[in-house]
Order: sequence, then structure tokens, then C-alpha cells
Amino acid sequence: MRKIWKRKILINNPVELDRVQIEQDLREGNQVIVQFSHPEFYGSILEEVDELCARLDENFGVRFYGHYSLSFDGHTLLRIPHVKMLHLNSLAHAHNTEVLATLKHLHSLHLGIYELENSDILGIDTLRSLRDLSILSEKKILNLQYLKEFSHLEQLHVGGKVKNLEAVGDLKDLNYLALHSISKLPLHFVNRLKKLKHLRILLGGREHIQEIEENEIDDLEISRVRGFHDLSNIANFRALTRLVIEDQIQLREVSFDREMKALEELSIWNCKGLARLTGMEQLPSLRKLRILKTAIDFDTFIHQKLPSALSTVEFVTTKTKVDQEIQESLVKLGYQKWSGS
Repeated sequence: MRKIWKRKILINNPVELDRVQIEQDLREGNQVIVQFSHPEFYGSILEEVDELCARLDENFGVRFYGHYSLSFDGHTLLRIPHVKMLHLNSLAHAHNTEVLATLKHLHSLHLGIYELENSDILGIDTLRSLRDLSILSEKKILNLQYLKEFSHLEQLHVGGKVKNLEAVGDLKDLNYLALHSISKLPLHFVNRLKKLKHLRILLGGREHIQEIEENEIDDLEISRVRGFHDLSNIANFRALTRLVIEDQIQLREVSFDREMKALEELSIWNCKGLARLTGMEQLPSLRKLRILKTAIDFDTFIHQKLPSALSTVEFVTTKTKVDQEIQESLVKLGYQKWSGS
């Protein structure tokens, strides 16, 4: 099942809050986040924000960002003790982050602090009840050993400098995992995540993902991973319905050499060295195909046997005249143009 991305409605440095509109936005299935870029905007409104935090669910949250030339003071969090979704990101510095221990209602925490003061911040006991965690550490080496105790965690986005990455394998209920700017650390722990459906590998550097054995992952994205050139174990992702490959300049070939019955959507974007995409007949459920800025020859590609379920195709070279001719050919063959994400 595809992860549902909720639309985020941001209320920036408010002087007052429109409670009626906030509740309407939440009823429509959105997330509403009140955000502050500097202490001068806190005023007395944080207490009103906390009242809403107490009354509304975890789709209503608070964000502190920016604070340029300042260090965010964690004591500010004492004014919003009922917060359920908290973002402390796009911050250069923060101090008194141990105050996170006082937040007893946290459901979701997003930490992106460039100068993270405490590499053992995940050792704070109250964080163990989190269901959604995003944490990026660019300066200090973040200790992930504590994740073994995060038994409720369902979504994790982790990145930067880390140690004990294998502790992620103990998160038995994890449904979504994004690895951001994590280079070369082995991925064997993924094989222990039996409930994992969504895997994103972003930035960093590695040559392949061969450590990942047969699995039930539904949605795989590999984007801007330096040195990545081997996707020969793609058939291990037998439950895959969506595959996205972006900005992989060293990837030369993608071959589906075993049937992948579930795959419905394939997007390959800006893989300029990719010259071969074969085995398309092994994808009987493929409905949507996008190939942009690759070295694949359109005429060779389009004359191979393609799945009968395929109805939407986009093929772009960025050469205006060539792309116009390709589009005309696709229309004649009965394919619709790709729309949406």
C-alpha cells in the first residue's frame, strides 16, 4: 500500500490563530504546522498554540526553524508541553535540547540541527514512544543504538553521520525508512524489517544494494547515490508496485530478468549513462512508465515487447524536435502522457 503523503499547511510567525480554519484544514485530511523563525515572534501565542496541541491530534504541529545568528533555546518547549508533532529543523544551533524529556505527548519528531550538541540525544527516555522520527546530524556522529528501544516507531528518516545503523533492524513495526546521506554502511539490517513497505535511499554513496534479500517492500526510491551502478538484485523486491530511480549517472543497465507481478509504476529520471532497459515483458502489471534524460534509444526500446497493461508513457530526451516526434509516436501507439507525481 502506497504511503499517503498529507498536504502540509504552514502558518508562519502568526500574530493570531484562526482556530476555525485550522480545524477545517485538519478535517480535510491535511497537516497544519504553526512555525516560528525567531524568538521575537513567540509572543504570548505559544500558550494558545499549546491549547490547540492539547485538543487536536498529531496532525497539528509546531515548527521552529531559521533563528539565524541565534541558537534555539530548548527551554522554549516548556511553553508547549502538549505538542504531539514537533519540528526543530533548518536550525544551525540549539541548546537545552534535554528539555525534550518533558514532552510526554510526542508522536512525531523531526530534528535537523546542524550543530547537534548531544550525539546521544536519542537516549532521552520519553522519545521511545515516538511513531514518526526524522533526524539528520551533519557534524556530530549520531548514536543510533538507542533505537532498539523505540518499539512503536513506524516511520524513520535518518541521515548524516551515524553509528550503530544496524540498530534500525530492531524496529519490528517500521513501515517507512529513508536513509539520507549515509555512505557505504552495509544494509543487511533491512532484511530484519519484515513490515517495511517503503524504502528510500537518498544521497550518500554506495555501489549497490546487494545485501537486501527477498522482501515485501512495496515502494523503492534510489536518488543521487554517488557511485551506484548495480541494480541486478531488483527481482528480490518481488512485492514492488513503484520503483523510482533518479540522478544515477553510473547506472548503465536495468534488467528485469524475473517476473515482477506487482510493479505498476516505473520512473527513471536523469540517469544519463543508462543505455539498456530490458525484460519489460516480465512486468505484466506495469501501467505507468517514465523515462527522462537517459541514453536509451527510443526506437530500440519501443520495439521490444511491452506489457499489455501499459497505458501511460513519457519518454524525454530534452531535444525539442526529437521529443515532439517521440510524443507523436506514443500517441499513435495509444499511450497517454504521464500526469501527476
